[in-house]
Amino acid sequence: MNAILQAHALGKRYGQRQALADCSLEIPPGHVVGLVGPNGAGKTTLLKIACGMLAPTTGRIEVLGEQPNGGTAQLARVGYVAQDTPTYGNLSVADHLKFGAKMNPGWDAKLAQARVEQLGLDPKQKVSKLSGGQRAQLALTVAVAKRPELLILDEPVASLDPLARRDFLRYLMESVAEHDTNVLLSSHLVSDLERVCDYLVVLVSSRVQLAGETEDLLAQHHRIVCTRRQESDLPAGLEVVWAKHTDRQSTFVVRSERELPAGDWSAEHLELEDLVLAYMERAVDTGRGGAGPGGRTTMQPTGEAR
Repeated sequence: MNAILQAHALGKRYGQRQALADCSLEIPPGHVVGLVGPNGAGKTTLLKIACGMLAPTTGRIEVLGEQPNGGTAQLARVGYVAQDTPTYGNLSVADHLKFGAKMNPGWDAKLAQARVEQLGLDPKQKVSKLSGGQRAQLALTVAVAKRPELLILDEPVASLDPLARRDFLRYLMESVAEHDTNVLLSSHLVSDLERVCDYLVVLVSSRVQLAGETEDLLAQHHRIVCTRRQESDLPAGLEVVWAKHTDRQSTFVVRSERELPAGDWSAEHLELEDLVLAYMERAVDTGRGGAGPGGRTTMQPTGEAR
């Protein structure tokens, strides 16, 4: 298997609204992938297509080398936890495990039971009486006990408090390490992605803006602060991702796959959140017609450089 997910020119339209457009992406196996972007970027649409819940309007996609809607055998290879960590309020914890066992041929009953005991959940308890964090953990338990090759999580911790988020993510990483599961995790909480993800995809305005191994991306990007100048005055080989100017000072976020050349500036690597924000701002500005010469994108000189 060369990729856990391959998409080419993928698009999805709901009536007049384009939810996903010209999305091309290839994610290699062996990663916990963070999918990040603003609300409305198309993250949920992409994940629903990947797990076979939606059919694309245009383009093509393969998940684990097969079509997402390839039948029960393909569905058994993918676990999915939706945004609202779906559970059934009128069913008990035990009922959820029985349902999971009936629906999934690879069900790991020992894993599910052990996790329920570890969480301290009463098997007879109706799920409607559980806390949000407990419901999220139960949904994750059911998905993991399915023993999928790919686990897709759509903002599963967005509504949880910090302690519940920490516990959820900790169990996720324990499961990944123990069962060698590929994970595709959508979130707008970059701090959570930074803790668990080693591969990053930035999706803005229905298009992929950046994708790659997190460590490599952070090594390739720098923030440069210098006396005011134009992008064309920077050394060749630097891709300007984001720029902002004051009367005397310019701040650039640049990408270079080689060592950053020496210059009359101060330079520093970016934190993950700054990297994500730079590409999000570039995508928004490009959509307003802000692309500069050679595809470089700039922001208008307003406010102080940051």
